[in-house]
This record gives sequence, structure tokens and C-alpha cells, in this order.
Amino acid sequence: MSWITVCKTEQVQEDFPFSAKVDGNEVGVYLLDGEYYALGDVCPHAYALLSQGFVEDGQVECPLHEAVFDIKTGKCLRAPAESDVDVYAVRIIDDAVQLKIKEEV
Repeated sequence: MSWITVCKTEQVQEDFPFSAKVDGNEVGVYLLDGEYYALGDVCPHAYALLSQGFVEDGQVECPLHEAVFDIKTGKCLRAPAESDVDVYAVRIIDDAVQLKIKEEV
């Protein structure tokens, strides 16, 4: 696994997650209470970027059909989605947000 820089810390705000494409995967980077989190950005129910949804109380609501996911765990909390989204390890180096990405074998 390797760490990949996806954005600067100032590009992520509590109400405005950062959306990035990393190794072909859509990823949303969130800021909650001073901590950074990263989730797969595509709703598993129907293609919509979760980072464009409504963020409140540690959850993000899909902008298309209102499925809800826990930002810290990726767990699906409300239908119509029926599966969780991927969670990525995050670290901050200087002012860079880095994600741990699995390398293809």
C-alpha cells in the first residue's frame, strides 16, 4: 500500500468535502471536528457523488435518492442504498491530505 496526496487541508471544509479521483476511484475527503476522513464518493445505489450531498452530524446524504452514510465508518444508515462505501486511511503531512491506497498486484 502507498500514500497518495489528494489535496491540501485548506481545500476541505466542514460543509464542503473535497472530491478527487485516485487511481480510477472517486473519493470524497471530509473534515469533521478537526479530523479528516475519506470515503468512496459514489453512492452504491445509483451513480451520484456523495461529496455533493448534505453533510450533518457526521453523516452524508446522497444528493440523488437520500441514502445516508456514516462518514467515519462508511456504513450505510438509510436506504435506498443497501451496501456500505469504502473507507480510506488518511494522514496529514504538512498541509497535504494523503490517502492510503491498495496497490494492484
